[in-house]
Amino acid sequence: QVRLVESGGGSVQTGEFLRLTCTTSNDIRSRYCLGWFRQAPGKEREGVATFYTVTGVTNYADSVKGRFTISRDSAKTMYLQMSSLKPEDTAMYYCAAGAGTSVGGICSLATNAYTYWGQGTQVTVSS
Repeated sequence: QVRLVESGGGSVQTGEFLRLTCTTSNDIRSRYCLGWFRQAPGKEREGVATFYTVTGVTNYADSVKGRFTISRDSAKTMYLQMSSLKPEDTAMYYCAAGAGTSVGGICSLATNAYTYWGQGTQVTVSS
């Protein structure tokens, strides 16, 4: 029903920036939560940032707050702007979408709250 494709990953130095893009084959429906997640080798997938399509309210993991920004400019495209990148940000980044994941107007950072996932784009940050 919903296909997600990430792009924009790459290799950068510490302190630099990247902008990830997520495109969809179908419009993201209203009341969906959108999110970016990441998974480093040997670690579990973790939520990075979420966006509630109804209100535009965002939610960020403490580890990226103030450095990363999630946004959406159409029903088919969303972004993750990453600045002040650190080596610990190195991971495969995934975009995701899900319905019924908003609690109190805030979308969850939990991976099991999302139904549709992209294939991922690699981000590598060197010291």
